[in-house]
Amino acid sequence: MSGQLPGLAADAVLKTSVPVPADFKEVKGVDYSKPESRDMRATDLIKSMKTMGFQASNLSEACEIIDEMRSWRGKNLKDLEDHEKKGEFDDEGNQKTTIFMGFTSNLISSGLRDTLRFLVQNKMVSAIVASAGGIEEDLIKCLAPTYMGEFHLRGAKLRDEGMNRIGNLIVPNDNYCKFEEWIVPVLDTMLEEQEASVSKRGTEALDGDAPFWTPSRVIDRLGKEINDESSVLYWAHKNQIPIFCPALTDGSIGDMLFFHTFKASPKQLRIDIVQDIRRINSMSMEASRAGMLILGGGLVKHHIANACLMRNGADWAVYINTGQEFDGSDAGARPDEAVSWGKIKAEARSVKVFADVTLVFPLIVAATFASK
Repeated sequence: MSGQLPGLAADAVLKTSVPVPADFKEVKGVDYSKPESRDMRATDLIKSMKTMGFQASNLSEACEIIDEMRSWRGKNLKDLEDHEKKGEFDDEGNQKTTIFMGFTSNLISSGLRDTLRFLVQNKMVSAIVASAGGIEEDLIKCLAPTYMGEFHLRGAKLRDEGMNRIGNLIVPNDNYCKFEEWIVPVLDTMLEEQEASVSKRGTEALDGDAPFWTPSRVIDRLGKEINDESSVLYWAHKNQIPIFCPALTDGSIGDMLFFHTFKASPKQLRIDIVQDIRRINSMSMEASRAGMLILGGGLVKHHIANACLMRNGADWAVYINTGQEFDGSDAGARPDEAVSWGKIKAEARSVKVFADVTLVFPLIVAATFASK
């Protein structure tokens, strides 16, 4: 046996490969020794990451999907029957994709808010689903800043100092006091308008003139009242992009609504979530094509996916979050799970990028929405 490799080891280690399929691509990354690889544009960097592997390849695919959903065009208005003239149209009257974007509150707390505002300001999305924090933090930042902190700052000490920690961000309690001072007069006015509407119309909801507020109407009004160009809500109001928030009371804005019930008693502001589910589901059903851009997980992810179920699935989907699927959570679920529910079409192009949104989404926007 001396000097001879045992047959068992040879068979185990040096097993012969089958022929490599013709469509397999070689793994390659960015060669920074080449002059053209230095100081690259975002679009070029993303393309060079396509064959890098792991989440770099998923990131590149996400950009391709976003470009695809943004560039799709269908029939022109002049070629459509009246009953077909629904959904989104470009400036030339061609059908285009209805893009639903969802984001969680932590992303508005972070500096990613400026990137999200850019998309809304330039009408690059059709509708938004946000958590309650994603609504209030946008407004609060118009009144007072959020500050950089550290992940390791002790909660007990911060509590004594009236400071609130969001990861490595710090929000002083005073910010929420300013928010209360700003929002209470707005809620007062909204209640007066509701009472006048009920008095005039009764409690029966009429299309376009319901006596009670919906979350999207409340958010639109807050965007109008804040009147600040740094605000996502302001631009959503200005561009008539609906922002849906089915859990509007789950945050500081819920606290303000709670306090207002005592201030305004026995009257009370009423918010109708049923009209909003009808509105977002109708947007989905009327869309010529539907795309999902989900930043984060939980409620905002499922609310958009469930709306797309009403049209038998989205045509494109991009998920970005750090959730894992081993525990069966919706946040961790990959797009293929949504296919099983009919929330994404079987033939749809979709991808999940496992990453912190603040790390990758600025790069995605630079390579897609902001590049053309």
